[in-house]
Amino acid sequence: MKFNAELDGIKTYEAGKPIELVVREFGIEPDKIIKLASNENPYGCSPRVEDAVSKIVSKMARYPDDSMSKLKNGLSRHYDVEQSEVIIGAGSDQIIEFAIHAKADSSSKVLMNSVTFAMYEIYARHVGAQIIRTESLEHDLDQFYALYLEHAPEIIFLCTPNNPTGDAIDSEELFAFVEKIDSDTMVVVDGAYMEYVKVKDTSKALEAAELIERFDNVLYLGTFSKAYGLGGMRVGYGIASQEIIKALYKLRPPFNITTLSLEAASVALDDELFVAECIELNFEEMRRYEAFAKEQAIKLIESHTNFVTFCLEERQDSTLLAEQLLKKGMIIRDLSGYGLNAIRVTIGTPTENDTFFALMREVL
Repeated sequence: MKFNAELDGIKTYEAGKPIELVVREFGIEPDKIIKLASNENPYGCSPRVEDAVSKIVSKMARYPDDSMSKLKNGLSRHYDVEQSEVIIGAGSDQIIEFAIHAKADSSSKVLMNSVTFAMYEIYARHVGAQIIRTESLEHDLDQFYALYLEHAPEIIFLCTPNNPTGDAIDSEELFAFVEKIDSDTMVVVDGAYMEYVKVKDTSKALEAAELIERFDNVLYLGTFSKAYGLGGMRVGYGIASQEIIKALYKLRPPFNITTLSLEAASVALDDELFVAECIELNFEEMRRYEAFAKEQAIKLIESHTNFVTFCLEERQDSTLLAEQLLKKGMIIRDLSGYGLNAIRVTIGTPTENDTFFALMREVL
């Protein structure tokens, strides 16, 4: 059978290994497995979310409210934007897909960081677009601008804080960069971890309302999968000018978000205290990771997220290390697929982190 030729050069995205698979492969009891691979909130979601979802389980037989008015209204108030400037997707990944299909084709170029979220490239290759990357590990906007002038890309992706490295762009530098970009070039600012950077360093924090007020060509992305603890519900969103949102809506399938997911995200958005407490605990535990890296003489990229990236350099092979940890029931992310001899580790609970440090000392 013949398939779209564009698929030939696309590598399948490998998500973090699920606990269930580790149980089957290694025969480890589920309660003995710790997953620190997918940047989920280790404290789960707000108890208010669990209560709200349990009360509407009986509605699963009906299609969801396709207007998504409750969640749109909540996001509108939270970000101080109009509902017409919001689109909701099955994770922010779906909004990325909409953006690329709306703006790019086989004659297009898409600019991104050398190491960044893999789905930018995968979706761009779906339409046959050419991928342009910077050379620097962390976002260097001078390199971005030089490549912009050379290649005139249709779309630029700025992931801040960046996945999988954790670095974040200074907000004033980002504004100055976008000022120089032609208004017909879409600039996608992926803020999946913005809730964390707003706590750690306000100079790198971005407000969606300010972005889209200043720039008609910016699409801001957010998600409920990280700080809000709703990775299993798959809810993301885009905020942009009405012109961009109208174009993206032409690609949105009906009922793309479930009834339970819409309710969960709406309630989670209102429990700001729970999110704030989780983020505070995250950065308390991150200090332990920084101390561990110093103790072990391992390079750690400064992180503004809920994960850290250990650059192993000559110390150890990242794939071997990840496999050794996996056999002991510890799931982390090997970054060799990004061309890095590094591992990415989600900041867990204090007990989970105790186990990680103990196992790392064993295998290093």
